[in-house]
Amino acid sequence: MFDLSTIGDVLIQGAVKVIIALLVWFIGSFIIKKLVKLMEGMKGFKKQDETLRKFLHDAVKILLYVVLVVSIIGILGIPMASIVAVLASAGLAVGMALQGSLSNFAGGVMLMIFKPFRVGDYISAAGGEGVVKEINLFYTVLNTIDNKAITIPNGSLMNANVTNMSSEENRRVDLTFGCAKGEDVAKLQQIMLDVMNAHELVLKDPEPFARLSGGSNEAMEFTTRAWCKSADYWTVYFDLTQQITEALGAAEFGSI
Repeated sequence: MFDLSTIGDVLIQGAVKVIIALLVWFIGSFIIKKLVKLMEGMKGFKKQDETLRKFLHDAVKILLYVVLVVSIIGILGIPMASIVAVLASAGLAVGMALQGSLSNFAGGVMLMIFKPFRVGDYISAAGGEGVVKEINLFYTVLNTIDNKAITIPNGSLMNANVTNMSSEENRRVDLTFGCAKGEDVAKLQQIMLDVMNAHELVLKDPEPFARLSGGSNEAMEFTTRAWCKSADYWTVYFDLTQQITEALGAAEFGSI
């Protein structure tokens, strides 16, 4: 027969451990939030760029919760040796299952070390293009120019060619225009140059460029180049496309 008093003692001890574990969880979670907030308020942390701050925030938070969970396991009386043995025996299966995640984590660490781009940069990589919104432990999120979110695994980014359009202060806007063959080439060039020089966001050094660059039996093709601040690229791109086309039309040099 079962000893009811012994069973009662075991249940009471188990209930006490569970209650203590729950208290430790809630208190530990509260302390972790305070510690993370304290870290965010440190001057050294604030001096780091937004990309690194986000990465450190996630890494420290995960590490603290791992410590908390391990502590709770000890409070519940579960032998750590048994847990380690189970994890070791399942290590191969876990490693295979988490292979992609581990690769993404390693990619995130490499992104923090080499910094090919930062939050706010406009990049093209791994089949995606947009402004870097977030770099976390495993994924990088881009915002496209039409406000779509693209999530790219960090492992893929580290193994892909990355074009960073925001790494330099200035950027060149290249446009091509077609005009009917037989028109006055010099006048066409001057119209394009006048439009570019009149735009307030186009830099004067290097000077705007407009030259005949090709064509066919029916049309001539002109290439224009104008430098601007990287942040002004799309404004200048669309403005010049419209304004040069309108200027050619007003001068009765219809673009093709």
